[in-house]
Amino acid sequence: MSKDKSIFQLHAEVCKTLANPKRLEILNLLRDKELNVSDLVNLTGLPKANISQHLAVMRRSGILETRRDGLNIYYRISSSKVTQACELMREVLLQQISKKHKILKNT
Repeated sequence: MSKDKSIFQLHAEVCKTLANPKRLEILNLLRDKELNVSDLVNLTGLPKANISQHLAVMRRSGILETRRDGLNIYYRISSSKVTQACELMREVLLQQISKKHKILKNT
């Protein structure tokens, strides 16, 4: 596989990982700080097993990193560029919603 093809494959894998609203919610919670599984369970209301699965998927794809402190494992976003990419996509979506709203308002 050529270098260009492999980067497209990796890009698709990361996009697939991010194509889950709960994972996006978790990323939003982690944008400015580290949190452990218990913190994320309390903040999202999701079951611990579900949170752990989402964290594992994001960790495998390189979106998250971990730090151990005693018995606790803290999760953080691996690069600020992940947060920037999510914010940029959110802005695009908000623009689309705004355009659709204007079109509906004028009909």
